[in-house]
Amino acid sequence: MNISILGTGWLGLPLATTLQEVGHQVKGSVTSQEKMQKLRDAAIAPYQIKVFAEGVQGDLTSFFGHAEIVIIDIPPKLRRDPEADFTGKAKRIITYLEKSPVEKVIYVSSTSVYEDQEDFPTYTEKDTPNASSKAVKQLIDVEKMFSKNENFKANILRFGGLIGSDRHPVTHLSGRKNIKNPKAPVNLIQQEDCIVIIEKIIEKEAWGETFNAAYPKHPTKEEYYSKIATNRNLALPKYDQKSPSKGKIIGSVNLEEILEFEFKEPI
Repeated sequence: MNISILGTGWLGLPLATTLQEVGHQVKGSVTSQEKMQKLRDAAIAPYQIKVFAEGVQGDLTSFFGHAEIVIIDIPPKLRRDPEADFTGKAKRIITYLEKSPVEKVIYVSSTSVYEDQEDFPTYTEKDTPNASSKAVKQLIDVEKMFSKNENFKANILRFGGLIGSDRHPVTHLSGRKNIKNPKAPVNLIQQEDCIVIIEKIIEKEAWGETFNAAYPKHPTKEEYYSKIATNRNLALPKYDQKSPSKGKIIGSVNLEEILEFEFKEPI
């Protein structure tokens, strides 16, 4: 199949390489000229594209042209800039998709669309996103924009916290003090499992679905990161034990029922 991946960063690049290796024709986008060589080295057709609410830098029309599947994996960066117009950026992408031959879309979202609460509720795909912050409401709006569009069949793929051999939150938490929510469950997923999930969606032609994706074991934040820090000989994080912890558990029901997926990579 002809697949275009909008956003070939930490997850998108190894995903593109994997899809190319199993026989798909893959285009990948990056936002800077410096990153183009990485795509060429991986035999991925390279495009330099940057999307803004006001417009697009780069040839997004050709990038979507002839694509049978588009995977959108661009970080909203709303934690860094809560006022960023991610909804406007998504509208711009959808305008181009509507003018293209693309019929199938995978939009990579986040489990942050669900609200953290003191009773640690379990959310599955049947639960309506309920996060209340202004920034996360943009993510919810963008999910709706993709899932309800009649010009293509879109999958909403909500990943938990992404980890891998070269990426782990413990490196940022090590040695910090007064970290909130020590009793909250963790919801994480390994990079390798993320890639297999997307492969299975394509293989099984499972379109128009929503998938939550987080490893099915959920130790507390304090227990998990203390253990990982000890294993890596890092300074232990210190937690705020006075304030009530808020959190949630992400259930990945549709992965099992629709994709028959089994997690292979422990957190």
